[in-house]
Amino acid sequence: MSRVVHWLQHHETRVFHFVNQRIQHFFLDHFFNKITHLGGATASIAISLCFALFGQDPLRTAGIQALLALTISHIPVAIIKKKYPRLRPYLVHPQTITYKNPLTDHSFPSGHTTAIFSIIFPFVTAVPALGLILIPLALIVGISRIYLGLHYPSDCIVGCLIGTTASLVTVAIWG
Repeated sequence: MSRVVHWLQHHETRVFHFVNQRIQHFFLDHFFNKITHLGGATASIAISLCFALFGQDPLRTAGIQALLALTISHIPVAIIKKKYPRLRPYLVHPQTITYKNPLTDHSFPSGHTTAIFSIIFPFVTAVPALGLILIPLALIVGISRIYLGLHYPSDCIVGCLIGTTASLVTVAIWG
């Protein structure tokens, strides 16, 4: 079992270093620094709340579902972060490239990735064509967290799974 865990950690660290150090580019620095905030609390709550309050159905319903999914998804995130306190990559790997105001709380799972995935699926369910934009956008937010040195790939994968699950369950129960 420990061989498997060691192998996974080794390969995850390699993927992290590739994304964080090898694909560095001036354009990507600015792009990822901006796009990452779509998974933050301010943007995810504001977007969902605006649709819930001011949208026309089916987007109004999607906004309400997104708010509910966002709330539900962050319960396991808070529990897991407390139970499995994983240091952020830049605190473990000194060569990590970080940007403005790196976070100091625990990295596992990624709250930004959880948030963006928890809010997109009600909108994709309401208007399926939005999936062509929203799903790649959510994936880019997850990648931005690695690029910015704040999360390992597994932090983002688990965040994606939690957010997506909360979102799909919310839509299934609501509908």
